[in-house]
Amino acid sequence: MSSLLYTIPNLLSGFRLVAVPVLLVLAWRGCDRAFLALLVVALLSDVADGYLARRLHQESDLGARLDSWGDFALYITTPLSAWWLWPELILREACYVTLVVVSFVLPILIGFVKYRRLTSYHTWGAKLSAVFMGCSTVLLFAGGPAFPFHLSTGILVLTQVEEVIITFILPEWRSNVPSLAHALRLKKEGNLSGRG
Repeated sequence: MSSLLYTIPNLLSGFRLVAVPVLLVLAWRGCDRAFLALLVVALLSDVADGYLARRLHQESDLGARLDSWGDFALYITTPLSAWWLWPELILREACYVTLVVVSFVLPILIGFVKYRRLTSYHTWGAKLSAVFMGCSTVLLFAGGPAFPFHLSTGILVLTQVEEVIITFILPEWRSNVPSLAHALRLKKEGNLSGRG
């Protein structure tokens, strides 16, 4: 069991969980540059953990759940941190920030109601939207244009709608469902093993 726990992908996901309180402290203390630097590293760890899990053949339900918890912790605390650091920016972008928060939280709540655990689909759309959202958020926080963040918000909304539909389709929890088409095929075949 310990060999499954201490893999490079799991350590990267765990790093995000450890980084969250540090990010909160940096934001509270007004350390915007240090906050941005650590946020970039945390976002890069999110990209790297899934890639390395596949590359090193270290994919597991535990890893998928740890990755999801790391993502959840990072993404749910970023708006609060941003409010402390850039309140005027958050007020200006309030409509989009609200859409991001609702789009992120609602599928998680629906998954908790149905499965009593965090969904860990890691869909292709969610991966794509995480890259766009991460890059555009850092760009926005660094004083760049808002348009990429607006576009990323639209992409996020679409990918989260897909996750909600997947939750409604699958009768039991399953990790690593790449797309709605995969979920439909799994339901049709009745192949829901790998529940974790």
